[in-house]
Amino acid sequence: MYALALVAVILCILFKILNVNNSPAQSLFYSANAKFLDEILKLTPEIAEPYVPTRLWGFSGHVQTIIQGVLSRISCPLVNGRRYFFIQSDHATVTYDLYQPIEKHAMSGDYTLAICPGICNTSESVYIRRVVLQAQLQGYRVAVLNHVGALKNVRLTAPRMFSYGYTHDYDGLIQDIVKRYPATKIICVGFSMGGNLVTKYLGEDRVRPDCILAGISACQGYDAVEAGKYLLLWENCRRLYLYAMTENLRALIRNWQKHLMPEDFKREKGINERDIWSAATLVELDDAYTRKVAGFESVDEFYQDCSSLNYLDGIQVPMIFINAEDDPIVPRPLLDHMMEAIKKHDNILYIEQKFGGHLGFYEGGYIYPNSVTWLDRMVVKLSESLIMFVDNEKNKAPLEDANLALEEIYDKVDSTSEDSASSSPLILRRSFKGAKASLVCGKKNKMHSGWFPRGPGVLGEEARF
Repeated sequence: MYALALVAVILCILFKILNVNNSPAQSLFYSANAKFLDEILKLTPEIAEPYVPTRLWGFSGHVQTIIQGVLSRISCPLVNGRRYFFIQSDHATVTYDLYQPIEKHAMSGDYTLAICPGICNTSESVYIRRVVLQAQLQGYRVAVLNHVGALKNVRLTAPRMFSYGYTHDYDGLIQDIVKRYPATKIICVGFSMGGNLVTKYLGEDRVRPDCILAGISACQGYDAVEAGKYLLLWENCRRLYLYAMTENLRALIRNWQKHLMPEDFKREKGINERDIWSAATLVELDDAYTRKVAGFESVDEFYQDCSSLNYLDGIQVPMIFINAEDDPIVPRPLLDHMMEAIKKHDNILYIEQKFGGHLGFYEGGYIYPNSVTWLDRMVVKLSESLIMFVDNEKNKAPLEDANLALEEIYDKVDSTSEDSASSSPLILRRSFKGAKASLVCGKKNKMHSGWFPRGPGVLGEEARF
């Protein structure tokens, strides 16, 4: 009897943790620009379809987040790329891996995804490799930044590593890609901390190449100050995730200890090694090391400067943000901050999925998921939609200018309609295969084109329908 009761309790706990009583849900979309939202939904109909997580465990944000490490040991895509490096002004060596397209792109252009991975991650991370392979198959060149210090076989040449808000390495990647491929068009893509870096980069007051078309961010926390406070809480086991992130970063610092902390550098920056090794949380570790290397007086000042939420006003290209409601690392209040912020920005679309965890989004199957996740598919699909959206907007611009010119001429014709003997006749030609209008003005024969709705009032002797 007691054994049955124990089994029942264990099953209840498992059902609660795994959330198996949930059902697939559609994504929620938020944008201040209805036109932008409608265009993306039209160009990417897959994004509106219900996301179907792996049945047994896919409805749990914790399992989705943790399972990556398990599945990466079983299945890891093989991608063939080439590693490049460049030297920064502070003598740091930055590397990135470049992967050429496998198939031809649907739009027959030269397009590059510039990917910035999450904290302590590189091109060797499994979730990055999955996206790389999917992008290659769709005709994209892919460049993946390797965060400084994250690769154990690439020696540090300066006393610094990556940090949450240091965008110069990502800018160096972009500049190097443009130098190698002057005709390419770039989509900036970031995951987790990389999403924060990409957003900050696109919103900073800096010179960026004109070939950057758009940006995509997945699973970032937006506000580092608030995120640090929530990660200190035990609610939803966030303190355990904080511990894991702290130990991963500390392990990298320990691995490069001799390069990162020469005696003269420690004296210059006021770094105490004991504070680094005794730090219990990521906030304490950043206070003891990261913010001092970056030159900030306090960790709050450092986090404030790093937070991408403060740079949204400067973003000039279309950008899409993706988050999961059950992400155990990015709690609900941080997502609410983003939802409030996008009300002021016409070029931003926020997509919220009910399930998916942190960089999980595994789908299909009952126990073993599909080899490609929902996030893998959507990043590539949305990249193509953003390219088409930007291309459509550019094509519409001259037509809108022509429409204004036509309206001015209509006004002129209305005001001079009584003078039928004009020596410079005005002829309007319309060929209504979709309502395209062309205009010939007098003897100079200047042509303008625009899109007009069907309607009466066609002027001139050569009007055709």
